[in-house]
Amino acid sequence: MALINRLPILAVMRKLLGLTRYAVIVPALASILGALLLMAQGSYEMARVTFNAITKGAYLKDTIVEVLTAVDAILLGTVLLVIGYGLYELFIDAEIDVPAWLRVRNLDDLKSKLIGVVVAIIAVVFVGVFVDSNRAGDVISYGVGAGALVVGLAVFAFATKKDDTPPKE
Repeated sequence: MALINRLPILAVMRKLLGLTRYAVIVPALASILGALLLMAQGSYEMARVTFNAITKGAYLKDTIVEVLTAVDAILLGTVLLVIGYGLYELFIDAEIDVPAWLRVRNLDDLKSKLIGVVVAIIAVVFVGVFVDSNRAGDVISYGVGAGALVVGLAVFAFATKKDDTPPKE
């Protein structure tokens, strides 16, 4: 008798817990908003650097560093965009209209996409240090650190990868 009286409570609790997935809308939209902001700022910086290089004849190394800084902002915006789309797709609407390469079926897909973009950002930061004559002494330490980080991400991705193949009977 007591179990029968609790069943409606369980149904209500199940419904309420199911609705909590919509709390992800806030961080998903915040990530997308941050992505748009960084992409806009990176694009503005790229246009500014281009204009200055053409009109004022800026030094090549300075231009390279500024271009890489703008690219870094755009890539970080891409990370935030992937996070926002991924969270929305995983928790809210799996039928969101995104390109096939951006489809996120599970957290492993999101993790793989993020690791790829983070590796690209690491490469851009390292090249920026490499060409910046004011930071020539930092090249080896940045290179070792970047290499260790990339290796760590690769090991993490490999160690946590789930097998998608169905089990044989």
